[in-house]
Amino acid sequence: MRHIVILGNGISGITAAREIRKQCDDQITVVSAETDHFFSRTALMYVYMGHLEFHHTKPYEDWFWAKNRIELVRAEVTGMDVDAKHIQYADGQRLSYDVLILAVGSKPNFFDWPGQNLRGVQGLYGKPDLDRMEADTKGIQQAVVVGGGLIGIELCEMLRSRGIQVTFLVREDRFWKSVLPTDESALVTRHIKQHHINIRIDTELAEIIGDGAGRVSAVVTKAGEEIPAQFVGVAVGVSPNVDFLKNTPLQIDRGILVNAYLETNLPDVYAIGDCVQHRTPPDGRKPVEQIWYTGRQMGETVARTIVGKPTTYQPGVFFNSAKFFDIEYQTYGHVPARPPEDEQSFYWEHPKGTIALRINYRRRDQTVVGVNSFGIRQRQDVWQQWILDGKSIQYVLEHLPQANFDPEFSKQYESLIIAQFNAENPEHKFRIKAKRGLFSLFRG
Repeated sequence: MRHIVILGNGISGITAAREIRKQCDDQITVVSAETDHFFSRTALMYVYMGHLEFHHTKPYEDWFWAKNRIELVRAEVTGMDVDAKHIQYADGQRLSYDVLILAVGSKPNFFDWPGQNLRGVQGLYGKPDLDRMEADTKGIQQAVVVGGGLIGIELCEMLRSRGIQVTFLVREDRFWKSVLPTDESALVTRHIKQHHINIRIDTELAEIIGDGAGRVSAVVTKAGEEIPAQFVGVAVGVSPNVDFLKNTPLQIDRGILVNAYLETNLPDVYAIGDCVQHRTPPDGRKPVEQIWYTGRQMGETVARTIVGKPTTYQPGVFFNSAKFFDIEYQTYGHVPARPPEDEQSFYWEHPKGTIALRINYRRRDQTVVGVNSFGIRQRQDVWQQWILDGKSIQYVLEHLPQANFDPEFSKQYESLIIAQFNAENPEHKFRIKAKRGLFSLFRG
């Protein structure tokens, strides 16, 4: 019987453990320094906002692990010995392995700002961050959030839920410039302002000032402006959590380098999740992708390989989803901030300014390559199949109701979307050919 050791109890490591246990009787040990049990990291904001208690974020009852013979160890790992095939804990104890899976996640980025070690300055990644935020925001009036992405929006919403005034510093000249096209960025920015967030575009953090007792009291921007704050949320991205592995023979660039089977350069050592960098990324994917569902997919993939069914990592059509306060956002396929020259981009926005749809398609053959949706819930299976099948913009528009996931009596916008496309492209006269039926409404 082999001993399979998994470092990290996030979605990647736990998925691997569960899938391995379904298919073999090997000994499995999961090691984590963060929490005793697996929890849903994406639900932490709702704990802070009072919608959930922490125990609600645990998908499995505490008895699940012993019943399924998955041993959980709460310990900090400080190193590994490849030749002896063991990992070392902070207290000096060692744990031997036959197979090692590194699922050590990521960590918030910091950029050596003066004062960044003051109390009340932090990122939001795990349960310890939530606990610190809970303690350090009690009774405060003002906060600053640094960084214009999804975690930044979450921090803003969390703080506003407690009546705290929030100033949101975005270094670029528009919100989430690296991801969203200009129209969508403007839509989200308006929505942020409507929720009483003081968003400051083109504003960069220079220094964090303390109160003389070890706690943050203000920030200073590179323009010299001082902004009072008793809490500073840092949301300028995350990086693979690999510092403790850099003095080992493991090959590391930005993340742990893996091949298509998620194998590292070391025998019987695999890596999955946020800590991974793909040597040859799958089609349409980036070398480092720190998304919840890709971690789950990597856990499933590596499990099959370890139980004797070698499987390459194939995540399929890119997708992601999020919420900007009240606006639901979904994206499928390829929708860059600026489309390449060989692509066209059609954008429709409702006059109320919180509902929009963008479809990108190739010029040469009209094949749809991606979609952004704001405020209209879309069916993932429909869009992914359309993109895989190379459906044309005409086909997609004429069958657009099939992708709508909103309830039956919700307001529909497909006719308005097609009317605008026809007005902008008078050579076309597309019309809806496929309505939503009971099958499309209730499947999935």
